[in-house]
Amino acid sequence: MVLKFSNTGKFLMQIGAPGKIEGPDSKTSLNRPTAMDFDAAANEVYIADTGNRRIVVFDMDTGAYKRHWGAYGNKPDMSDLGAYDPGLQPSPQFRYLSCVHISKEGMVYVCDKVGDRIQVFQKDGKYVREMLISNETLGGENGGSVWDVAFTKDPQQRYLYVADGYDKKVIVLPRDTLQVVTTFGQAGRLPGEFVGVGSLAVDSKGNLFTGETFEGKRVQKWALR
Repeated sequence: MVLKFSNTGKFLMQIGAPGKIEGPDSKTSLNRPTAMDFDAAANEVYIADTGNRRIVVFDMDTGAYKRHWGAYGNKPDMSDLGAYDPGLQPSPQFRYLSCVHISKEGMVYVCDKVGDRIQVFQKDGKYVREMLISNETLGGENGGSVWDVAFTKDPQQRYLYVADGYDKKVIVLPRDTLQVVTTFGQAGRLPGEFVGVGSLAVDSKGNLFTGETFEGKRVQKWALR
């Protein structure tokens, strides 16, 4: 479930319920929601509903269902996808949704962690494009190469940072081409190294913050140059 609170901690709203799973067509329940982003202008919350293999959108005030979609804009289903194989065509369904972020111009970026890919959609769920990232990366739900993304703070949000938790690095892509231009970080526990980098955030000055899960257990700050 997803819970909404005021900034003083007062409970305001709940979407979904503990133990209630109704499948990918449900308008009221969720299954392992992993990430959210907000469209303030439309007053909508976008939820990465991993267990239902979908992005689902609700009203931020009432929790009323708006719409949902799966990979490539397909209708999500729970068919057996088999093990991830980089030698096969990408799956027609999401394997493990780990992020959803909305850019300034209103494009929806979705991380399919285990599928080693980013998919981009319009807000209505229309599929725009896909980028495979280090698609030889395996490792099941604790693996995959696309754990989170963040946009740079310039007005055009020209670049996209990608947290590759399994390969222990951050990848940098121009948003217009989604082609890798550089990476930074490597495996290790010293400053500037990573163990399970799984979350990203950019501050108002453009500096990047990285969070590490598993045995990383830390936040690091990277200065923009």
